[in-house]
Amino acid sequence: MRLFVPFLALSAALLSANVFAQAFPSKPIRIIVAFPAGGGTDIVARMIAPRLGEALGTQVVIDNRAGAQGVIGTELAAKSAPDGHTMFMGTLGNLAVNSVLYGNKLPFNIERDFAPLTQVVDVWFVQMVHPSLPAKNPRELIALAKSQPGALNFYSSGAGGAPHLAAEMFNSVAGVRTTHVPYKGSAPGQTDLMAGQIQLGYDSIVQSLPFIKAGKLRAVSVLSTKRISLLPDVPPLSDTLPGFSLTNWFALVLPAATPADIRNRLHAEVVKILRAPDMREKFLAMGAEAVGSTQEQFGAFIKSETAKWGKVIRDANIKAE
Repeated sequence: MRLFVPFLALSAALLSANVFAQAFPSKPIRIIVAFPAGGGTDIVARMIAPRLGEALGTQVVIDNRAGAQGVIGTELAAKSAPDGHTMFMGTLGNLAVNSVLYGNKLPFNIERDFAPLTQVVDVWFVQMVHPSLPAKNPRELIALAKSQPGALNFYSSGAGGAPHLAAEMFNSVAGVRTTHVPYKGSAPGQTDLMAGQIQLGYDSIVQSLPFIKAGKLRAVSVLSTKRISLLPDVPPLSDTLPGFSLTNWFALVLPAATPADIRNRLHAEVVKILRAPDMREKFLAMGAEAVGSTQEQFGAFIKSETAKWGKVIRDANIKAE
């Protein structure tokens, strides 16, 4: 009888866990994006959402929570119920860089409060100017910036975000000084660039390509080490500044205490979506490459990126604003 009671307790626990797993999802799933609608992160999240909803048999909605360089949306995700019904589409900025910029001032801890799910995409970046600017290639832009120190303004999605890091690297390597104008996300900054209120910007091709093709923005360089088929006439910045490259990334994480069976199911469904040939083609056509890493690989990747860009931030003396 003494052996039977623990057996009953164990059986009940396993049955409860199994029922819970079978019940998932029990309501719509939301993907929190810490930037405004229309930005690259938002676009990628909205591409995945319908297919994930179809696979899980529920609605998947995007919840844009912009502000404080992504801290507002990240905090909301970190403190959400760990039941699999809240996912967070993070970036290089809010999953790696902010930990260095803000340190213990953050109301959450990335390593403690989130469970890595998978890296979703690598995103190619482009250096752009307003079409009225008399700079059609990197050499002309560098010459212009040197002739007018501090006069050229560049937008960013916030201090320490990938657009900001790209600009500070350019300032440092090219030996120029351009002025940072932070926004609550890339989309409003890019809108001001198209309006001519800002002269310079660095952003994902995912977000920027339609405006470049429409002539509303001029691509000066791509931040890869080779030419990109989407912009075959635009030179890599590394041709002028050897070794210069920057690739942003978007990824999915969950609140840390989300049960392993739910994490594994979500991971399997997301990776299946990312590996679908038509989805990979759609991403490539936008300037992004699908990844679909394992949970363990992505956890290690976050740590390595935090260390890598932490050095850039300290060397450039980038401060949270």
